[in-house]
Amino acid sequence: MLTALLAQPAGADVLRVGSGQEYARIADAAKAARDGDIVEILPGEYRGDVATWRQKQLTIRGVGDRPVLIADGRIEQGKAIWVIADGNFLIDNIEFRGARAADYNGAGIRFERGRLEVRNSVFIDNQAGILTANFAESELFVRDSLFAQAPKQEESLPHLLYVGRIARFEISGSRFHQGYRGHLLKSRASYNDIRYNLLYDGPQGEASYELELPNGGLAFVVGNIVGQSAATQNPVMVAYGAEGNAWPESALYLAHNTLLSDRHTGTLFLRTWPDRLPEGTGIVGINNLSVGLGSLTLANTGEFRGNLPLPPGGLEDPETLDFRPLGASLLRRFTSPAGSARGVSLQPEGEFALPIGTRPITPPDSWLPGAVQLGY
Repeated sequence: MLTALLAQPAGADVLRVGSGQEYARIADAAKAARDGDIVEILPGEYRGDVATWRQKQLTIRGVGDRPVLIADGRIEQGKAIWVIADGNFLIDNIEFRGARAADYNGAGIRFERGRLEVRNSVFIDNQAGILTANFAESELFVRDSLFAQAPKQEESLPHLLYVGRIARFEISGSRFHQGYRGHLLKSRASYNDIRYNLLYDGPQGEASYELELPNGGLAFVVGNIVGQSAATQNPVMVAYGAEGNAWPESALYLAHNTLLSDRHTGTLFLRTWPDRLPEGTGIVGINNLSVGLGSLTLANTGEFRGNLPLPPGGLEDPETLDFRPLGASLLRRFTSPAGSARGVSLQPEGEFALPIGTRPITPPDSWLPGAVQLGY
């Protein structure tokens, strides 16, 4: 409690939403809140309670058990359950379900402009979990959140998380599964830091790419578990530069990821499009583990070292989300510390921890390829 009070801005009011509270509806609190306030939402279901948040600075958090926001046929501005207009926002411990829009891009959160951090939140059965606009100065940070169960719509591609042309995108400790035709995670941001996530579509998933970075940019993809289902819509798992360059600098750094494909007819674990990117765009792959039928390097040129392939069945038990590789003592002989690039560490300092989140790791005497270092 003391920590919460110290973190509260001086002069901030706390607005409470829920049964028997000052505000019964979230939409009313969204209209009443002032810059710097804190909005607390009590547990329960909030059906059709959609809102636009126009403050310049605001914290919105669920209290206790995560409150569940169900679109129930309503959509704010034709866009989302919540629209963040233009400000510095922290959203913590909220669940968003069932967003539908006439343009088939109904989002749990539509982030228009500013800086948004989302923590400990859940996005289920939305046409897009989070969808951003394309303001080049905006920043999005996602921590310890879940994106799942894309609707089976044919009219447009539902992406579980779709980041537009913004300045910066960071995500860690988050889980993605059960995509459909669209991608699990798509980002057009100038700078991407994607670490310690579980992007594993699962046997019920039918996503296309598991991770797409269509406009290049600087991308640090470190310590993720990325898995493609047998029913995938695309033989490529990680795609970089397919739609051409949009930023002054582009480079991809892929380090210590576990890349798993259940596809029976072959997979490109990574595909890059150098002809659509600036000449000399760096592609670096270090200590990645690819599991299944396919290739990490076949369609790419760049710097690759310490990457190892395993055949199907090379992990302990992916069906129960145990992604530890078999033969760990042998695999350790082929890797080395990943180091850093552009002042950013490529060596994992943590790993994904179920159900969502991360756990820290201490650098071992010898590294395993892939994302999983603990549990041996």
